[in-house]
Amino acid sequence: MVVIFTIIHVIVAVFLIVVVLLQTGKRADLAGAFGGGGSQTAFGTRGAATVLSKATTASAIMFMVTSIGLSILSSRSVGDEGSVLEQIETPAQTAPAPIPEAESELPELPPLPEATSDAEESSTSGESEQP
Repeated sequence: MVVIFTIIHVIVAVFLIVVVLLQTGKRADLAGAFGGGGSQTAFGTRGAATVLSKATTASAIMFMVTSIGLSILSSRSVGDEGSVLEQIETPAQTAPAPIPEAESELPELPPLPEATSDAEESSTSGESEQP
């Protein structure tokens, strides 16, 4: 049943996309691009409903109905099985790994070289600073 609803839902969605893309806008002319058509109402003039607008309305209603139907069917099937998180088995608790002793496990670092300042380097090289 869910598979049939899903197939119908996808077909209606594709049809709705095609019908909407085939329609032209209310103000698709050059005057509409520059703000023309001031005598029209906010949403354009109300003309006779074309075949495309009727198809859009019908497919939108069918899309809503199939969406609601799919959500009802999926909630009923999930209710029998429970939550997905309830189906996952929890792993057994294990003891934490022992912490290694800090002194015996860590390698010794070599000693740092002696730092010399800039003044000592210039006096040892024999050059004097001139401004």
